Amino acid sequence: MAADSTPPPRAAFDAPRLRTLWSFARPHRGTLAVGLLLALAGSALGLATPMITKWVLDALNDSASLTGPVTALFVLLVVGAAVSYRQWCMLGAVGERVVLEARESMVRRFLRATVPALTRRPTGELVTRVTSDTVLLREAAAQSFVGLVNGAVMLVGSLVLMGVLDLVLLGTTMAAVAVTAALFALLMPGIGEAQQRSQEHIGRLGGLLEGTLRAIRTVKVSRAEERAAERIMADARSAAEYGIRAVRQEALAWTVAGSGIQLAIIAILGVGAWRVGEGKLEVSSLIAFLLYAFTLMEPVTTLSQNLTSLQAGMAAAERIRQTSDLTAEGEGEDTTGAPGRGAPTGRPADCDTGTQVPVLELRGVSAAYGPDAAHAVTDVRLAVPRRGHTAIVGPSGAGKTTLFSLVLRFLEPVDGELFLNGRPYRDYSHSELRARLAYVEQDTPVVPGTLRDNLLLARPDATEEELRRVLCDVRLTEKVEALDEGLDSPLSSAHVSGGERQRIALARALLRTPEVLLLDEATAQLDGLTEAAVQDCIRSRAATGAVVTVAHRLSTVVDADLIVVMEAGRIRARGTHEELLETDALYRELVAALRLATTTGAEGAQGPGPGSGGLVRSGSGGGAGDQEGHVVVDARVAHGVQQ
Repeated sequence: MAADSTPPPRAAFDAPRLRTLWSFARPHRGTLAVGLLLALAGSALGLATPMITKWVLDALNDSASLTGPVTALFVLLVVGAAVSYRQWCMLGAVGERVVLEARESMVRRFLRATVPALTRRPTGELVTRVTSDTVLLREAAAQSFVGLVNGAVMLVGSLVLMGVLDLVLLGTTMAAVAVTAALFALLMPGIGEAQQRSQEHIGRLGGLLEGTLRAIRTVKVSRAEERAAERIMADARSAAEYGIRAVRQEALAWTVAGSGIQLAIIAILGVGAWRVGEGKLEVSSLIAFLLYAFTLMEPVTTLSQNLTSLQAGMAAAERIRQTSDLTAEGEGEDTTGAPGRGAPTGRPADCDTGTQVPVLELRGVSAAYGPDAAHAVTDVRLAVPRRGHTAIVGPSGAGKTTLFSLVLRFLEPVDGELFLNGRPYRDYSHSELRARLAYVEQDTPVVPGTLRDNLLLARPDATEEELRRVLCDVRLTEKVEALDEGLDSPLSSAHVSGGERQRIALARALLRTPEVLLLDEATAQLDGLTEAAVQDCIRSRAATGAVVTVAHRLSTVVDADLIVVMEAGRIRARGTHEELLETDALYRELVAALRLATTTGAEGAQGPGPGSGGLVRSGSGGGAGDQEGHVVVDARVAHGVQQ
């Protein structure tokens, strides 16, 4: 698994981190400004309340009418509630929009990124950034900036009005506030560091859990549940440890803040009582001052909450912004004036190119999976004719799947060039290129959604009749009819066998009617009867277009028009089955291994009998035609192995 890419914690409020967080809030700065004005208005109304209370007390002392001050208090209450409600709704909506935009940006970035860029990072960590980090971003981007400004203004306003009432009591309060602020400043960096470390481990936990659940069958068969759980829980415990550390420091910060305010109130009561006794302060002014002291807790609390939220938000924003480093497909391409631009994405405009021009050609192509990695394929030269079946064989690690990655443009060559219909790949966008190709990958994952969604993934305009036809071709009709909701039944990899996944993927590819059909071990998990039907589909498709297969099963390649043998990233031989049996030792070894494995499987299923010593092609249906095909293959293989 790739290492977590989160950088070590930096200073609590360094400018780059703040700019990163502000970049998410900047598009909503107008709404945030209105929210700030509403917050300031609410604070002003709150600050006026102690003064109105003093007015009430003075009126009582002077036996004056209470109508004016009581009415003023009621108006403050109603207007303050309306302003608070509006501000809450506005900033809450901004927070949700910030989260939505961040998630949309990341999701689109992930789906447009190059395959190597995505596979270098654990999938679970990327998912965590979309789900967990964006939640932390919401409060920081929408509330923290407004809360900090409003809290600071309210704190300053309270202190100014307290000064208006009595400067001596203000000095007492300022001393307590200064001590509280100094202690709070010392605690904040530790809170930010602990929260960032906790998020790092949550991201790693997501990556480990996702990978373990994907391989759950292997984990269970290996009796490795406890070991896998311990690996996952190691990050969970680390996340909890740093989370607890952050909670403790937050608790200490809150305790310091609360104790500081309480200390200030005690000092105000003592000093204020002395000044009232000396006749230097009115009782109403002391009560108003105490009300300001009590409300002083609100801006201090607001500041501490938003500082804590800002710490977590900056760490989350930095992790989210790191996803922009993922290289997107097509970045850096110079496609100005490229003749392939504007070509329709349906049937290609250049599909009428002469039959002498290969539909697909690789000229001296070399490729690697990283700048410092060794070449996975080297100097590959291959021309795929416009019609026919080209099979690629070779031992594991020979570079067969890498070749498909190059053709599909998941991987860019470091040397050489690829051509489609005689034109360089660089003349096509990724979308235009893939509109001409269909691909059945080796693992054949199920795309989330219904069976219909899976089939229509690459051709959403296909008709019901076309869907039924391809399902019949891959022998899935009965399976679909047995489902309660038919084509609209939700699919899950847990409820679809490996063979069914391969047939769904093949049906999706056949629905495309592409120029080149690419099959990577497309029959590896099929039973004999189904494979025979699939082979018929391949032969039918090869009669009208190009089919390129990667396979380890002899039945898939023996009838191919051209077989390409790869070893150590290079093409070592090419020809028909008979020609390669005559000329290439590696191919004879591959055939011998396939013959041994298939014969053993056939004997186990059918028992020994006349004619059982030869190769039985998987895909046999037991009919006369199949047996005749077996004899032909037997003769070919026997001829090659004896030589």
